Amino acid sequence: MHVPDGFFDAPTSVATGLIAAGAVGVSLQRASREIRETGPALAGLVAAFVFAVQMVNFPVGAGTSGHLLGGALAAALVGPWTAVLVMSTVLLVQGLLFADGGLTALGTNITLMGLVTVVVGYFAIRAVLQVLPKRVGSVVPAGALGALVSVPLSALAFTGLYAIGGAVEIPLGKLTTAMVGWHVLVGLGEAVITAAVLSAVVATRPDLVYAVRHLQPELVLVDADGNRSTVAADRPVATRPAGRSLGIGVAVTFLVAGVVSLFASAHPDGLEFVGAKLGFDSAARDSAVASSPLADYGVSGIGNAQVSGALAGIIGVLVTIAVGLAIAKLSSLRSARSTADADKVA
Repeated sequence: MHVPDGFFDAPTSVATGLIAAGAVGVSLQRASREIRETGPALAGLVAAFVFAVQMVNFPVGAGTSGHLLGGALAAALVGPWTAVLVMSTVLLVQGLLFADGGLTALGTNITLMGLVTVVVGYFAIRAVLQVLPKRVGSVVPAGALGALVSVPLSALAFTGLYAIGGAVEIPLGKLTTAMVGWHVLVGLGEAVITAAVLSAVVATRPDLVYAVRHLQPELVLVDADGNRSTVAADRPVATRPAGRSLGIGVAVTFLVAGVVSLFASAHPDGLEFVGAKLGFDSAARDSAVASSPLADYGVSGIGNAQVSGALAGIIGVLVTIAVGLAIAKLSSLRSARSTADADKVA
């Protein structure tokens, strides 16, 4: 659902740019606690994994496709503030290197895919965890539901923005029905992917899942007289270093970006499909970096399309890991500096 340049007028693009900048700024300040718990390496890996999986469009039907947005998954793995930074990193790399999403629309894309999906997904996860049994496995259905609702609500947010500053006048009712309808189907795919990833991580390293750490599991004790009492159980803790698990995650990420992505559906995604059907795709303009050597997820100068695509995916993963790590460390440094300044004042 990457929005290209030209879909929105200048005031709307500026407004979403300010919203995105504010969200990233606040997240840089607030993410430090989450990063202390999960580590900057996990934030970089999650960013790279979301980048890789977004390369894999899956068929939805009627000549359209969808791909993971990833906000709910990132929020479950590394926490909401870090997830905003993760998603912003992915969209920044995609926009600057791969011409995926317009540069003037970067703020819009961060708002829709890096903010709405994270906020909706995270609060949906927390709400579901309040009613499900207090056990680690509950994170999987909670994450799936959070992913499912985050996608159509992001599409609904797009519709709201288009009603304010869309470049081509089209019936709002038709746009709402088409965007939400198709993205409910995309959300189903998002839910399946999110559940699969969370299941794998929870089964092997539940201590690396941020949402699990904030469960308050309870044990029911029964004494000799049959009286029942409830006590808090221990949360999952690390039983072995995370290096090996992160290494496996990096390997899987490279596999997705360099191999699985080659089998992605060639059909347009939900936004492109709706734009073509309703006629506002004509407003799209090429990105300012459309001539980038990595534009459209291929390496210019390499004639073999599969080799070009695989290499572009691998390069994208490496860059995303580097940028994600840098942003995570920046958040930690800002927090340390703020703490030091507070100590001096005290």
